[in-house]
Amino acid sequence: MRQLGVRLIAVGKGEVSLGLPHSDKVTQQQGGFHGGAMGALADIAGGYAALTVAPEGMEVTTVEYKINFLAAHADGELEAVGKVLRAGRRIIVTQAEVVHVAPDGQRSPCAVMQQTVVPVPKTY
Repeated sequence: MRQLGVRLIAVGKGEVSLGLPHSDKVTQQQGGFHGGAMGALADIAGGYAALTVAPEGMEVTTVEYKINFLAAHADGELEAVGKVLRAGRRIIVTQAEVVHVAPDGQRSPCAVMQQTVVPVPKTY
């Protein structure tokens, strides 16, 4: 996510917040945030949240997610908060909320995601 300019805002057990500033790297032809960039941001926020509760020595990988786009924005920054809803032995279910933060600080929802993640052994 470094290539897109994503930054880590906060990490806690079962919760991670990320920020993504508006730039040419994450926009579509009309200048708004691309849905793929919003999806990637939500996926990473949920995945990192899952990683905070994964068993020792394990990584996580997404096996499914569903996202609803609520609004389009062409400036400011996106913030995604990923939260673990349930951490089982075989699957971890998360959700992420993506909000737009306008240059004046006003916040508005722009996407919601639900995700299924599985713990996998580290390969390194």
